[in-house]
Amino acid sequence: MSEPTTNATTGATTSATGKRVLMAKTGLDGHWRGPTIVATALRDAGFEVIMIGMARAEEVVQAAIDEDVDLVGLNVGGHVDVAVRAVEQIQSSCDGVPIFAGGVVPPHAKRKLEALGVEVYPPGSQLPEIVEAARRLTGII
Repeated sequence: MSEPTTNATTGATTSATGKRVLMAKTGLDGHWRGPTIVATALRDAGFEVIMIGMARAEEVVQAAIDEDVDLVGLNVGGHVDVAVRAVEQIQSSCDGVPIFAGGVVPPHAKRKLEALGVEVYPPGSQLPEIVEAARRLTGII
């Protein structure tokens, strides 16, 4: 896989895959390890990752639109209602943009998110599995 390139004039970085992933936390719990590790794995796989951190549903939607992303990743962190609200707003505002979620996701929440078409990766999920899902969801494979 080719390395990302930097435009000499603007300094903008182009991802090797040409695909952009928005990563956001739906809760204010301050637990950053998981999202940071996933973002790093996606960058290492050639994705351009936009980390917006802790955000309300409306902020996630606006960032997805502004950044013209190909995939949205949400860290649920046990905040299921907030994540569901974000998913519903993303789906109604960003036609066809796939969503995956991870973090502390109780079984009932996993079922609820999957029923909305979200792929869910709870604690213990393997990075290669998440990266492969990002490739599949963005049409790389």
